[in-house]
Amino acid sequence: MPEAPRHNPWLVAPTVGLAAFMEVLDISIANVALQHIAGSLSASQDESTWVLTSYLVTNAIVLPMSGWLASVIGRKRYFMGCIAGFALSSLLCGLAPNLGFLIVFRGLQGITGGGLQPNAQAILSDAFPPQKRGLAFAVYGIAVVFAPAIGPAFGGWITDNFTWRWVFLINMPVGIVLLLLTARMVQDPPELVAARRESLRRGLNVDYLGFALLVLGMTALQVVLDKGQEDDWFASNFILALSLVALLALGAFIGWELRHKEPIVDLRLLGHRNFGVGNILMFMLGFVLLGSTVLLPLFVQVMLGYTAMDAGLVISPGGFLIMLVMPVVGMLVAKTDPRLLIAGGLVVCSLALFRMTGFDLSVDYWTVAWARIYQSIGPAFLFIPINTVAYIGIDRAKTNAASAIINMTRNIGGSIGISVATTILTRSQQFHQNVLVAHVTPYSAAYRGTVSALQQQMAAHVASAADALHQAEAVIYSMVQRQADMLAFIDAFRLLGIAFLVLLPCLFLMRRPAPGAAPRGGH
Repeated sequence: MPEAPRHNPWLVAPTVGLAAFMEVLDISIANVALQHIAGSLSASQDESTWVLTSYLVTNAIVLPMSGWLASVIGRKRYFMGCIAGFALSSLLCGLAPNLGFLIVFRGLQGITGGGLQPNAQAILSDAFPPQKRGLAFAVYGIAVVFAPAIGPAFGGWITDNFTWRWVFLINMPVGIVLLLLTARMVQDPPELVAARRESLRRGLNVDYLGFALLVLGMTALQVVLDKGQEDDWFASNFILALSLVALLALGAFIGWELRHKEPIVDLRLLGHRNFGVGNILMFMLGFVLLGSTVLLPLFVQVMLGYTAMDAGLVISPGGFLIMLVMPVVGMLVAKTDPRLLIAGGLVVCSLALFRMTGFDLSVDYWTVAWARIYQSIGPAFLFIPINTVAYIGIDRAKTNAASAIINMTRNIGGSIGISVATTILTRSQQFHQNVLVAHVTPYSAAYRGTVSALQQQMAAHVASAADALHQAEAVIYSMVQRQADMLAFIDAFRLLGIAFLVLLPCLFLMRRPAPGAAPRGGH
């Protein structure tokens, strides 16, 4: 029988939820500040993107092994170490004198931040009794889904009104408060403490080869995903070589971990049917959620001329709706078949994305904002039920390992979703431009009429008829580019919408939890 927690779980929940919120928020607001960072540190736009890549690489390495680290160090001790390290590295980022130091400090921030999300989820799960774990996931879901929703607006406000350095410095006081609260509120479950002591008594068996393969494979994969589109994917020898390294290293890692007695990442957990399918669903949730979160602000900035701050305000209303809906879903999970909630979430998200395919160049702010609000209902009905169903049959002692894997899956899905969305956007724009240009010829009566009308308008402002013709042709070319860009965004939104519908058959592979019961394991 698990020991009753010493503190009210509703005091533990905001403490660990805020830690996860701080880490996820920092990623999205740092993205917004990138141009300011490049200008302040005399770096090019390409060079400044390593500020993001260095964080994502180190974070991707630590995230899957955070469960093992928590079991070796002690979950509370490791969680507090991550908070302290994240706050300190954030301070160093804010004080960085040049781009090189900032990249190094961001790497350290990624190492310490990698343990915050999975440990926060595991602590929440153990703090609540089984029948209330849906509400625990609601707290965690608000943190990891709401943060990227308000991040662009918050980051834009900070950089516009203060300086990009406060994007990082703001974490320091928050980290100090979190350290004090965690020290008082959080405790390790007795069975985890006993398991750790027994493991240390037998002698620590470190999976060095697994660690090396994980570092090599995740580093190569994350750089490929982050730099692939920029370097034209496999047309670049650098990207091709890294892709092969990632494939071989991660393939060897999977084979080694499945045979190792004490793996650094317990991939055997994926053999549980619900947990395996849950990871597929969580991967796609990250894929579509982050893919659309990147596309929508980009659409309003590129196509409608919004500022970074205005673009963030398009996303933010949906984030506030998630805060309201998540607790309701947390209560429904204990009373309803979670698979029905997941199906509803998939359909709502898909329909909202299909609604975005109706955007055009004259769309107004509220049309875009309401489309995002509709889409935000979906993730609220996905995140909690997926976690609830996924952990059926997972032992409580495997809480840390399972949490690390499913958070890693969501993060990789998000990275791939961003890469795929931006690639589709670029390639589709090229395709549509070629199709449209084929109709912009002197043999087209519509083209001749439009050029003639524009040339007459330009004639009053230029010296010659030839100059007027050149300006008229330039205007038409600009129109073709904008229409091609618009069609590319529509293609990208449609792809994400289809991706959610394709997942519906996966629900038939999942077992339903017993009525009124929560997962038997830690989650």
